[in-house]
Amino acid sequence: MANNVNMTSYRGVLGVVVAIVAVIALCAACCTVVDTSEVGIKFKKFSLTDQGKLDAVPVTGWVFFNPVTTSVYSYPVYVQRVDYSPFTVTTKDAAVFSMDPVLAFRLNRDKAVDVFAKYRKPLRDIEEGYMRTVIYDAYRITANKYTSDELMASRAQFEAEVRLMLERSLNDEGFLVEEFTSQITPPVSLSKAIEAKNQAIQEALKAENLVKQAEANAKIAIAQAEGEAKALRIKADGEAYYNRTVAASLNELLVRQDAIEKWDGKLPTYMAGGSSVPFINVK
Repeated sequence: MANNVNMTSYRGVLGVVVAIVAVIALCAACCTVVDTSEVGIKFKKFSLTDQGKLDAVPVTGWVFFNPVTTSVYSYPVYVQRVDYSPFTVTTKDAAVFSMDPVLAFRLNRDKAVDVFAKYRKPLRDIEEGYMRTVIYDAYRITANKYTSDELMASRAQFEAEVRLMLERSLNDEGFLVEEFTSQITPPVSLSKAIEAKNQAIQEALKAENLVKQAEANAKIAIAQAEGEAKALRIKADGEAYYNRTVAASLNELLVRQDAIEKWDGKLPTYMAGGSSVPFINVK
């Protein structure tokens, strides 16, 4: 009898445990949590509105639903960053450029239901499908407006036009562009031509600098020569003046000396003016 009671009690406890587990499993299947970094879309699996659109509403927090007829899908609304593989586009003069884009975007919370209703795919699939196509088209259409030289000379303007076209397309679909950058790689032949052109410019600048340096050196040499010539002229003028002065003094002395040497000691009887004055003072 005791064994039967114990068995009955055991079965009762087991039944309660099974019921609790079933209730927990049912609750887990009937509810989910959508945190603030996501937006949830609660939709009916087998129902469309009168306009043929999916019957869905955005939800957040604790969400309870009937898993048989209803489901909840969630998208992240924080910034997503995608580094796409490079692809090529052609300019209007048939030059092939490689583009390596990086896109940072986030889902517009207000348009999450429309995005889900249209694509019914995870965000990663949308990035590699629709968004990559939009980026490629923006590059392709914009590149067809430029020649290769124009594109290389106006890369900032080119990227601005690509981004503007990209933002218009993605914003309409519910995606907000936060950042868009790209690395533009020209054809090898164009890169070599640009390198040769830059080298020629550098050589020309170097030659121009050498000419300017030579002109400056020549001006310096001329200035030095003019200074030296002026100094020599001043020196020569001084020496000539000295020589003339010395020569004049010597001539007067020589004349006096010659007169003394030729004087016989006799004074002349008459001098001009009627006075008898010797022409030299003799003590």
